[in-house]
Amino acid sequence: MKIYTKGGDKGTTSLVGGKRVPKNHPRVEAYGDLDELISFVGIIISDTDIDQVKVDLRRIQEDLMLISAHFASDGSVKALKEVKEEAIEWMEGEIDRMTALLPPQTAFILPGGPRVSSECHVARTICRRAERHSLVIGTGGEANTEVSEQLALGQRYLNRLSDYLFTLARFLCIENNEKEVFWLP
Repeated sequence: MKIYTKGGDKGTTSLVGGKRVPKNHPRVEAYGDLDELISFVGIIISDTDIDQVKVDLRRIQEDLMLISAHFASDGSVKALKEVKEEAIEWMEGEIDRMTALLPPQTAFILPGGPRVSSECHVARTICRRAERHSLVIGTGGEANTEVSEQLALGQRYLNRLSDYLFTLARFLCIENNEKEVFWLP
């Protein structure tokens, strides 16, 4: 199988289901951000020495692939696996678990410390962008599109994931015996 199809040479791409849209379509913007996020999470996996963090981040990558498929869907494919509420609940539990191990946050935190902690902050900002772009889907960015339950769950997942990545950045800073850098105006 060839990696190139030449189908996008004129600035369009296919959504899941086959509908062709411009490459700057709101769905393409949203799932493109997720592609970037999935890749950046891979960098964090490569740079952490904590096996459980690697396992958890791999799970998150798989969740993001599923959410990406829903963002990329033209609505005609009904066989997509569903995003589950349990994925969000699991993340909330992990945020709470890590937070219990951290010192209280007393000010805004500046990214820094160990590289892997800074990578979490970059991933968090990519996640926030993906969330913002996902909000355009079905809210005026596309004509006659209703916001689906799966889209809403994906948006909630991204909102929680940015919190998870922030907490993970703090956790990895402390685990690497480095002090957090606070912004004190």
